[in-house]
Amino acid sequence: MASPSVLVMAFLSLLIIALLSFAGTNGEVSKWREFDYFALALQWPGTVCRGTRQCCSYNACCRGSNAPSEFTIHGLWPDYNDGSWPACCSHSRFDIKEISSLLSALEKYWPSLSCGSPSTCDGHKGTFWAHEWEKHGTCSYPVIRNEYDYFLTTLNVYFKYNVTKVLSEAGYVASDSEKYPLGGIVSAIENAFHASPLVVCSGNDVEELRLCLYKDFKPRDCVVSSLVQAGAVSSKGSCPKYVRLPVYVSSFGLRNGGMTIPVSSVIESL
Repeated sequence: MASPSVLVMAFLSLLIIALLSFAGTNGEVSKWREFDYFALALQWPGTVCRGTRQCCSYNACCRGSNAPSEFTIHGLWPDYNDGSWPACCSHSRFDIKEISSLLSALEKYWPSLSCGSPSTCDGHKGTFWAHEWEKHGTCSYPVIRNEYDYFLTTLNVYFKYNVTKVLSEAGYVASDSEKYPLGGIVSAIENAFHASPLVVCSGNDVEELRLCLYKDFKPRDCVVSSLVQAGAVSSKGSCPKYVRLPVYVSSFGLRNGGMTIPVSSVIESL
């Protein structure tokens, strides 16, 4: 029979392993278990920007002819298969200096589409990027371990799975007059990436499209039965059978309906 000291050492070793398995991005212990998959959430500016009521320096909807006209990034979200998700997994505060080399790409492909100041994990108001890193990015451990890697990885995944290009090539382009079959949009994504997305609608208009990814960033089917997250529902829920990809008219009165394709060479590939 093992001696008491050996049993104590064995117990301590198991305890350390358990604590490490719940360690967050900065090594602190998280109350959340490890996530199951990623959801890459993309916003359609033509729908989101129509809710613009005021302009500010960081609202991309206010850029006139330079306002975004393709799907932009909302976030890369660690999720659970049961439809819930972890949040605020560590006290790692957002530091814009950590991503200074990525700011040009982030401003273009991951801009804020409002003048609001979302809450951060400490209850204060912060920037859009601060909210995404502190609420979601800190929960991406152990796949992603720091702020810089979170933003870089998200940009890389966005370029690799170019939803705007896929839909444009299938004939689904920005239009105020055309209504497209929701099933056709979903099928175009399925044919390109061999996985089913989630589509989020505001009335008849596509507001978000989400790609779900394994931890190695290969596409997987989204969890159709997932719970509502940030007001979103499954493409088999609230979206009508025919949807629009509306053109956005900027606050400066300049129409911005062209679909541009991002050049992935600006960011190193996965």
